[in-house]
Amino acid sequence: MAKAFLLSMCFTLLAACRESPPQNPGLIRKITVAFTNQPESALMHVALAQGFFTEEGLEVLPQLHSFGKTALQAVLENKADFATVAETPLMFSILRGERVAVIANIVTSSSNHAIVARRDAGITKLTDLKGKRVGYTPGTTSEFFLDSILTASGLTRPEIEAVAIHPQDMLQSIELRQVDAVCTWNYPLTQIQRQLGSDVTVFYDRDIYTETFNIAAQQAFIEKNADTIKRFLRALLKAETFVAEHADKAQIIMARATRLEWSLIKNVWADFNYAVTLDQTLLITLEDETRWAMKNRLTDRTAMPDYQQHIHFDSLSAIKPSAVTIYR
Repeated sequence: MAKAFLLSMCFTLLAACRESPPQNPGLIRKITVAFTNQPESALMHVALAQGFFTEEGLEVLPQLHSFGKTALQAVLENKADFATVAETPLMFSILRGERVAVIANIVTSSSNHAIVARRDAGITKLTDLKGKRVGYTPGTTSEFFLDSILTASGLTRPEIEAVAIHPQDMLQSIELRQVDAVCTWNYPLTQIQRQLGSDVTVFYDRDIYTETFNIAAQQAFIEKNADTIKRFLRALLKAETFVAEHADKAQIIMARATRLEWSLIKNVWADFNYAVTLDQTLLITLEDETRWAMKNRLTDRTAMPDYQQHIHFDSLSAIKPSAVTIYR
């Protein structure tokens, strides 16, 4: 009986060892992540607040930025390992020959951009923008959306007075009448609407552009840190599940992390699809934006890059194959 009992205990312990995750996953990896206080970075904020990175053996040194272009610059300057960034700054970076790559999309949205215009500037329809001062943020999705919506309305950029403005200055610029309209994204978009109310009109076009927000890193870092990439993605996938199951709690996390009103975050929440993927939309948009950049002489390049060479498929494919839907 004693021998049978001991044998049974051995099998039980062996099964437990196989089923339970290791208590010591190895040396804690320190990484620096440059991410934004925008809604597109919600999965980063949630993963950090909920300890999902720690569970995966990562110590994250957070580096907050107001928008993705500056976050990506931190990676390019070796001041951060990862960045959250929309596809437009990535496209310009790749066109400059910089060796960056996307490891995952963390958001898609067709409702995040709009032009907000002052009614007292005589703007009640898009064609009224002709000859008016319109603020935008160069090298970002703001610039691409501006040209796209102008084209859809029969206008071109030379027919307006385009004014370069940082996202955080959009509200003040239109409030003080330094510009007649601005092309921007959330949260500034909603803040302007709230502040100026019926004094402004808002122009959306949800059919001309789908934004992707991505996790990017230098290719050299990706090649040397395969295990770290997988841990990072696993933490974000946990955050994706948390956001899907506990949206209210995720919004509160964002409010605390960004020091913004919870009502503002809740107001824009449904405009975003929070999912860790590698979606065909990314590739389509990168190529569309490249054609736009070349047509408008925003780059010296004349040939389309092979963007698949700037997408790291292996890590997400290994963890969650169904999340990768880019045709290869």
